[in-house]
Amino acid sequence: MNEFSMICRVLGSLYYRQPQDPLLEPLLTLIRDGKLAANWPLAQEELLGRLQQQYDLSAMTANYNALFVGDDCSVPPYRSAWLDGANEAEVRQFLSVRGMPLSTSPADHFGTLLLAASWLEDNAGEGESEALETLFAAYILPWSGTFLGKLEAHAATPFWRTLAQLTREALDAMWEELQEVDEDAS
Repeated sequence: MNEFSMICRVLGSLYYRQPQDPLLEPLLTLIRDGKLAANWPLAQEELLGRLQQQYDLSAMTANYNALFVGDDCSVPPYRSAWLDGANEAEVRQFLSVRGMPLSTSPADHFGTLLLAASWLEDNAGEGESEALETLFAAYILPWSGTFLGKLEAHAATPFWRTLAQLTREALDAMWEELQEVDEDAS
Protein backbone atom coordinates (compact mmCIF):
# COMPACT_ATOMS: atom_id res chain seq x y z
CA MET A 1 0.00 0.00 0.00
CA ASN A 2 1.44 3.36 -0.95
CA GLU A 3 1.30 6.57 1.07
CA PHE A 4 -1.71 8.02 -0.79
CA SER A 5 -3.67 4.83 -0.20
CA MET A 6 -2.68 4.67 3.47
CA ILE A 7 -3.83 8.24 4.16
CA CYS A 8 -7.18 7.60 2.48
CA ARG A 9 -7.65 4.29 4.27
CA VAL A 10 -6.87 5.73 7.72
CA LEU A 11 -9.06 8.81 7.32
CA GLY A 12 -11.85 6.91 5.58
CA SER A 13 -11.94 4.33 8.36
CA LEU A 14 -12.15 7.00 11.07
CA TYR A 15 -15.15 8.63 9.39
CA TYR A 16 -16.87 5.45 8.26
CA ARG A 17 -16.66 3.34 11.42
CA GLN A 18 -17.87 4.25 14.89
CA PRO A 19 -14.96 4.57 17.35
CA GLN A 20 -16.03 1.53 19.38
CA ASP A 21 -15.93 -0.69 16.24
CA PRO A 22 -13.43 -3.51 16.93
CA LEU A 23 -11.96 -3.07 13.44
CA LEU A 24 -10.79 0.43 14.45
CA GLU A 25 -9.08 -0.72 17.63
CA PRO A 26 -5.58 -1.15 16.09
CA LEU A 27 -5.75 2.27 14.42
CA LEU A 28 -7.07 4.00 17.52
CA THR A 29 -4.35 2.31 19.57
CA LEU A 30 -1.73 3.81 17.23
CA ILE A 31 -3.32 7.24 17.73
CA ARG A 32 -3.61 6.84 21.50
CA ASP A 33 -0.02 5.66 21.82
CA GLY A 34 1.33 8.40 19.53
CA LYS A 35 2.66 5.89 17.00
CA LEU A 36 0.67 6.95 13.94
CA ALA A 37 2.97 9.93 13.35
CA ALA A 38 5.96 7.63 12.79
CA ASN A 39 4.30 6.17 9.69
CA TRP A 40 2.28 9.19 8.54
CA PRO A 41 3.63 10.45 5.20
CA LEU A 42 2.53 14.07 5.59
CA ALA A 43 4.14 16.69 7.81
CA GLN A 44 1.25 16.87 10.27
CA GLU A 45 3.02 15.95 13.51
CA GLU A 46 1.35 18.74 15.51
CA LEU A 47 -2.17 17.67 14.52
CA LEU A 48 -1.37 13.99 15.10
CA GLY A 49 0.00 14.91 18.53
CA ARG A 50 -3.21 16.77 19.31
CA LEU A 51 -5.26 13.72 18.29
CA GLN A 52 -3.25 11.66 20.75
CA GLN A 53 -3.72 14.20 23.57
CA GLN A 54 -7.44 14.45 22.88
CA TYR A 55 -8.04 10.71 22.81
CA ASP A 56 -11.03 9.76 24.97
CA LEU A 57 -12.90 6.81 23.47
CA SER A 58 -16.21 7.34 25.28
CA ALA A 59 -16.33 11.06 24.44
CA MET A 60 -15.26 10.38 20.83
CA THR A 61 -17.98 7.75 20.45
CA ALA A 62 -20.74 9.94 21.90
CA ASN A 63 -19.66 12.84 19.71
CA TYR A 64 -19.42 10.60 16.60
CA ASN A 65 -23.03 9.52 17.12
CA ALA A 66 -24.26 13.10 17.59
CA LEU A 67 -22.31 14.31 14.57
CA PHE A 68 -22.88 11.56 12.01
CA VAL A 69 -25.55 9.03 13.02
CA GLY A 70 -29.30 9.23 12.49
CA ASP A 71 -31.73 11.54 10.76
CA ASP A 72 -31.17 14.31 13.28
CA CYS A 73 -27.36 14.21 13.23
CA SER A 74 -25.65 17.61 13.13
CA VAL A 75 -23.21 16.86 10.26
CA PRO A 76 -24.62 14.35 7.76
CA PRO A 77 -21.69 12.41 6.27
CA TYR A 78 -23.37 11.98 2.86
CA ARG A 79 -22.52 13.92 -0.30
CA SER A 80 -26.20 13.97 -1.25
CA ALA A 81 -26.96 15.98 1.93
CA TRP A 82 -24.57 18.78 0.90
CA LEU A 83 -24.88 19.21 -2.85
CA ASP A 84 -28.10 20.09 -4.65
CA GLY A 85 -28.89 17.49 -7.24
CA ALA A 86 -26.31 15.02 -5.94
CA ASN A 87 -27.47 11.46 -5.53
CA GLU A 88 -25.97 8.33 -4.11
CA ALA A 89 -26.75 6.26 -7.22
CA GLU A 90 -24.35 8.36 -9.31
CA VAL A 91 -21.48 7.62 -6.91
CA ARG A 92 -22.42 3.93 -6.72
CA GLN A 93 -22.42 3.70 -10.53
CA PHE A 94 -19.03 5.44 -10.79
CA LEU A 95 -17.43 3.05 -8.28
CA SER A 96 -19.18 -0.07 -9.61
CA VAL A 97 -17.99 0.57 -13.17
CA ARG A 98 -14.44 0.59 -11.80
CA GLY A 99 -14.96 -2.77 -10.10
CA MET A 100 -15.07 -1.61 -6.50
CA PRO A 101 -17.09 -4.00 -4.34
CA LEU A 102 -19.82 -2.09 -2.49
CA SER A 103 -22.13 -3.02 0.35
CA THR A 104 -25.71 -1.88 0.66
CA SER A 105 -24.55 1.11 2.73
CA PRO A 106 -24.75 4.46 0.93
CA ALA A 107 -21.79 4.88 -1.42
CA ASP A 108 -21.69 8.67 -0.97
CA HIS A 109 -20.63 8.56 2.71
CA PHE A 110 -17.50 10.68 3.28
CA GLY A 111 -15.66 7.73 4.78
CA THR A 112 -16.69 5.45 1.92
CA LEU A 113 -15.40 7.95 -0.63
CA LEU A 114 -12.02 8.11 1.10
CA LEU A 115 -11.91 4.32 1.32
CA ALA A 116 -12.82 4.23 -2.38
CA ALA A 117 -9.85 6.48 -3.13
CA SER A 118 -7.62 3.98 -1.34
CA TRP A 119 -9.18 1.10 -3.25
CA LEU A 120 -8.84 2.87 -6.60
CA GLU A 121 -5.20 3.70 -5.87
CA ASP A 122 -4.42 0.11 -4.87
CA ASN A 123 -6.27 -1.45 -7.82
CA ALA A 124 -5.58 1.01 -10.61
CA GLY A 125 -3.80 -0.28 -13.64
CA GLU A 126 -1.16 1.74 -15.43
CA GLY A 127 -2.54 5.03 -16.71
CA GLU A 128 -5.73 4.81 -14.66
CA SER A 129 -5.10 7.80 -12.41
CA GLU A 130 -7.98 9.52 -14.19
CA ALA A 131 -10.52 7.61 -12.07
CA LEU A 132 -8.87 8.80 -8.87
CA GLU A 133 -8.74 12.36 -10.13
CA THR A 134 -12.43 12.19 -11.09
CA LEU A 135 -13.32 10.78 -7.67
CA PHE A 136 -11.66 13.75 -5.99
CA ALA A 137 -12.81 16.43 -8.45
CA ALA A 138 -16.42 15.31 -8.79
CA TYR A 139 -17.29 13.39 -5.65
CA ILE A 140 -15.07 14.50 -2.73
CA LEU A 141 -13.74 18.04 -3.11
CA PRO A 142 -16.97 19.88 -4.11
CA TRP A 143 -18.44 19.36 -0.64
CA SER A 144 -15.58 18.34 1.64
CA GLY A 145 -14.74 21.93 2.67
CA THR A 146 -18.30 22.62 3.78
CA PHE A 147 -18.59 19.23 5.47
CA LEU A 148 -15.29 19.63 7.36
CA GLY A 149 -16.16 23.22 8.33
CA LYS A 150 -19.47 22.07 9.81
CA LEU A 151 -17.65 19.25 11.57
CA GLU A 152 -15.27 21.74 13.19
CA ALA A 153 -18.19 23.98 14.18
CA HIS A 154 -20.37 21.21 15.63
CA ALA A 155 -17.80 18.89 17.20
CA ALA A 156 -18.15 18.76 20.98
CA THR A 157 -14.75 17.11 21.36
CA PRO A 158 -11.36 18.45 20.26
CA PHE A 159 -10.60 15.07 18.65
CA TRP A 160 -13.15 15.56 15.87
CA ARG A 161 -12.20 19.22 15.33
CA THR A 162 -8.57 18.22 14.99
CA LEU A 163 -9.45 15.33 12.67
CA ALA A 164 -11.34 17.78 10.44
CA GLN A 165 -8.23 20.00 10.23
CA LEU A 166 -5.97 17.01 9.57
CA THR A 167 -8.34 15.77 6.86
CA ARG A 168 -8.55 19.16 5.16
CA GLU A 169 -4.77 19.42 4.96
CA ALA A 170 -4.45 15.82 3.76
CA LEU A 171 -7.06 16.32 1.02
CA ASP A 172 -5.23 19.44 -0.17
CA ALA A 173 -1.92 17.55 -0.29
CA MET A 174 -3.43 14.57 -2.11
CA TRP A 175 -5.21 16.78 -4.64
CA GLU A 176 -1.94 18.62 -5.28
CA GLU A 177 -0.21 15.28 -5.82
CA LEU A 178 -2.92 14.17 -8.26
CA GLN A 179 -2.51 17.42 -10.19
CA GLU A 180 1.26 16.93 -10.37
CA VAL A 181 0.83 13.38 -11.65
CA ASP A 182 -1.63 14.66 -14.24
CA GLU A 183 0.81 17.39 -15.36
CA ASP A 184 3.67 14.88 -15.58
CA ALA A 185 1.52 12.58 -17.72
CA SER A 186 0.66 15.43 -20.15
